[in-house]
Amino acid sequence: MTKEQWLSDLRRFLADDHVKMDEPLHLHTLTRMGGPADIFVTPTTEDETAYAVKYAYENKIPLLLLGNGSNMVVRDGGVRGIVLNLKSLRTVRIEGTSVYAQGGANIKEVSKIAAANRLTGFEFACGIPGSIGGAMAMNAGAYGGEIKDIIRQATVLTREGEKLVLSKEDLELGYRKSIIIKKGYYVLSAEFSLEFGKQAAIDAKMSDLTIQRETKQPLEFPSAGSVFKRPPGNFAGKLIQESGLQGKGFGGAEVSTKHAGFIVNKNNATANDYIQTIEMVKTAVFEKFGIDLELEVKIVGEDSI
Repeated sequence: MTKEQWLSDLRRFLADDHVKMDEPLHLHTLTRMGGPADIFVTPTTEDETAYAVKYAYENKIPLLLLGNGSNMVVRDGGVRGIVLNLKSLRTVRIEGTSVYAQGGANIKEVSKIAAANRLTGFEFACGIPGSIGGAMAMNAGAYGGEIKDIIRQATVLTREGEKLVLSKEDLELGYRKSIIIKKGYYVLSAEFSLEFGKQAAIDAKMSDLTIQRETKQPLEFPSAGSVFKRPPGNFAGKLIQESGLQGKGFGGAEVSTKHAGFIVNKNNATANDYIQTIEMVKTAVFEKFGIDLELEVKIVGEDSI
């Protein structure tokens, strides 16, 4: 089957403007890098999502889920097969101390909505740039909080397009890992259990965390966020800084001078620039400290079309 056939088949169930061919992925990643997707699908309902997932499975077409593109590096050659983006599934609903959010909702916005409803427990996520789906998969965390602290359950699709409801225990959430990653599930929605708090205290905490993030992270440049996982008993940024790598890189990519754990797209970097800079960092840290840094970001796609 050709990508033209995939386009035609998917448009039988989804609106034409929600199924695109050769869509540039640099428009959908926070690094502002990445080549085209053969087919780019943005379903507007959970049924459409299930249809696209099942279609890819039954026709043995590679399927990549792209959330907000916050922790992903897409190679310059783009992605073969179908790229699924759930940005249209972003409903957020509050019921008492429970927060329901669809997989495409921005986790920062969900955090703000919870705070506006006097709910505490979600403040840690006020600066995380990813989607709810991506946050669930990675058990996203910051400033002493993480998803596993507040999650109640999640609804996912299997690779075959079957819908499952998973409890907190079923999700197997750990440091940057989950059953979602292990099984290749697609998150449709999540339900969080919070508590009522004092509005002034919630607002103060959100403000403090926002200031910390803005002063410590290089938000003025596109990036994939924190590039490496935290090594046991250490910090990736500290190791990179002590290796003298800040300000160094390839092409338009550079290890941030503001936070060494970030690699920024400072001047129209290509994905190849970014990946070369990652490899430079890994090599230098290993040679100096004997520590093999593990990627937190995901590198996908092909070097050339």
